[in-house]
Amino acid sequence: MNGEEEFFDAVTGFDSDNSSGEFSEANQKVTGMIDLDTSKNNRIGKTGERPSQENGIQKHRTSLPAPMFSRSDFSVWTILKKCVGLELSKITMPIAFNEPLSFLQRITEYMEHVYLIHRASCQPQPLERMQSVAAFAVSAVASQWERTGKPFNPLLGETYELIREDLGFRFISEQVSHHPPISAFHSEGLNHDFLFHGSIYPKLKFWGKSVEAEPRGTITLELLKHNEAYTWTNPTCCVHNVIIGKLWIEQTGHKCVLHFKPCGLFGKELHKVEGHIQDKNKKKLFMIYGKWTECLWGIDPVSYESFKKQERRGDHLRKAKLDEDSGKADSDVADDVPVAQETVQVIPGSKLLWRINTRPPNSAQMYNFTSFTVSLNELETGMEKTLPPTDCRLRPDIRGMENGNMDLASQEKERLEEKQREARRERAKEEAEWQTRWFYPGNNPYTGTPDWLYAGDYFERNFSDCPDIY
Repeated sequence: MNGEEEFFDAVTGFDSDNSSGEFSEANQKVTGMIDLDTSKNNRIGKTGERPSQENGIQKHRTSLPAPMFSRSDFSVWTILKKCVGLELSKITMPIAFNEPLSFLQRITEYMEHVYLIHRASCQPQPLERMQSVAAFAVSAVASQWERTGKPFNPLLGETYELIREDLGFRFISEQVSHHPPISAFHSEGLNHDFLFHGSIYPKLKFWGKSVEAEPRGTITLELLKHNEAYTWTNPTCCVHNVIIGKLWIEQTGHKCVLHFKPCGLFGKELHKVEGHIQDKNKKKLFMIYGKWTECLWGIDPVSYESFKKQERRGDHLRKAKLDEDSGKADSDVADDVPVAQETVQVIPGSKLLWRINTRPPNSAQMYNFTSFTVSLNELETGMEKTLPPTDCRLRPDIRGMENGNMDLASQEKERLEEKQREARRERAKEEAEWQTRWFYPGNNPYTGTPDWLYAGDYFERNFSDCPDIY
């Protein structure tokens, strides 16, 4: 696949193709399904040595070089209101609506709560492993909360790597297709306990008061010790910071179904997640509840149903008076956000499955990044000697924005757009197809669906044939 039937600007403002629902204006809504299947896994390739210049066991930066650029002079809805029902692939947005990350780096945010994978790998019982995997799947959504910018669309051939010895993983991703835009990634546990890989090709449409993103593609988690593979697709995100729909997780004999609740009247159900794990006979074994913006808890079905029964009788109604008195007509302003009126009420006897990390105190001035996210574009002295020339950290437009130089960022964005257009014209003239470097098209070994598979050998660090894309 050369992915070049059409050529859309790869780094222009609000292109739809690589937003993956990550552009989160006031509210965000996610719907979708996750299927997790257990089966045999693949072996991890060579580990290789870790150059001392790269991210390893070290202190990572806690802030960005410059504060976030003010967006007060721009209105995304003023620009988008003429585009109802259209894909946003050809709409140019001011660079102020971006955040200084590539979409490949956004994908890496899946790994912020990688301890949940390590925990699942160490748990002897399949029911416990399913609990941890379900928490990991939900945790991948959490970093989107209050993120009002969109990442830069990756250039064709762009890559990103991250090695965190302190967190026990290494990660590599590549933009393998431009149209449709497809980002492929592969992660390995440094202790050979897991593989985590997939390919994502999102679509984004505008619907008047919301922007809906459908992140297509398959994500696979393999727990090597247990010969289990869990596969799923990401939920659909809508620009409203509200996530709704179902998330399905399956393994041999077990299935987990999680419901992302719609906002509800006056925001009563805002951000709530509820669901259960069931056996092959559909008997409920474990109940899960919480908020994707805060935490997940679990409890046995008997205790859960007993509590809910009492709640329905009025024994555990919370803030009923507030709901009663806060009636207010829905606003026509697209950016209005329902205010969450309560945190998670913990049912006695519940066990904590996952809790979100506290964001740094200056997060609001840093695009609402988490501490993990702040470190993703960090480029230490000498690091460029070990990175391929295609790594996101070396992109001048993203670097310019991170450093607060918006004029430079805009100029570099335009230059990179034209450079990529010219490269595409040259390939068309020579009738040459684009060749990916680290991934190849194939079928997912567990679902049989089209996927991009890791070719291996990235960490051998032979980057002599990497393209010049910057």
